[in-house]
Amino acid sequence: MKLATYKDGSRDGQLVVVSRDLSMAHYASGIASRLQQVLDDWNFVSPQLQDLYTTLNQGKARHAFPFDPSLCMAPLPRAYQWVAGSAYLQHEQVLRKARGAPALEHAKSDPLLYQGASDDFLGPQDDIVVRSEDYGIDFGAGLAVVTGDVAMATPPQEALESVRLLMLVNDITLRQLMPPELAKGSGLVLSRPTAAFAPVAVTPDELGPAWQGGRVHLNLQVSWNGKKVGLCETGPEMQFHFGQLISHLCKTRQLRSGAIVGSGTVSNQDTARGYCCIAEKRALETLEHGAPKTEFMKLGDTVRMEVKGGDGVSVFGAIDQAVAARR
Repeated sequence: MKLATYKDGSRDGQLVVVSRDLSMAHYASGIASRLQQVLDDWNFVSPQLQDLYTTLNQGKARHAFPFDPSLCMAPLPRAYQWVAGSAYLQHEQVLRKARGAPALEHAKSDPLLYQGASDDFLGPQDDIVVRSEDYGIDFGAGLAVVTGDVAMATPPQEALESVRLLMLVNDITLRQLMPPELAKGSGLVLSRPTAAFAPVAVTPDELGPAWQGGRVHLNLQVSWNGKKVGLCETGPEMQFHFGQLISHLCKTRQLRSGAIVGSGTVSNQDTARGYCCIAEKRALETLEHGAPKTEFMKLGDTVRMEVKGGDGVSVFGAIDQAVAARR
């Protein structure tokens, strides 16, 4: 099942069901008006949406219309919680090594998580609005899951069963604001602005065999200003699967339906596959040449992210954003 949220002037938008090939859509208003409603009563509402999804894919939905990603908000425009991990160890290790920081102890056994802003997510074609280019504007392509309720101390395999939906995320970072925040020792806030999500959230079954062991085994393509800079594998090098990330988050608390947990920036040891964030490219340049050569994003720059299935069809639709100045 594939779901999206259309803009309607409200904070939470209007829920729509989207066909498997992303060509058609149908309002879900007879079943639920907002995605959070579905998550709060998943066992009752999701089968009804699944029936509509089946009818839509069969071409029999009476009020279907062409799907338009430009009208989409984030699938879940605001969430009770957004936590991103750093599940791709290559990414974290390269960044730390380039800045001369020691390797993280227990990096292979203890996930790194950080809290992000969740009250105002960006849609797939919303501008990345900044006050200054000097902030070090960086994209960060990753995956995320939306959970149901998860009890405290839930073990990883059981936590994996709480995954309701999968999404593609651009976890935007203002890199030049990170050093002073890290120096304070209180976590990242200003350097982690609003994240953006691809137009469509999908249930895990839509991925078929590409959803294995709590990981998505597909390729993530990133283009910057129209040039492909990354085609990274999302599965094999994800050190912690989503069940482990969720379980770690629940070590001391429970989660409520609608919590979003991210993988962090996708990264591969094979550098020929490119990169999913500029900071990693700069870190590799620093290690090789002693200093970075690639600059961060500028006003007017564009970034596009997309994951395609084995059939060549876009799984989540594309994130396609431009950097714009705050008016």
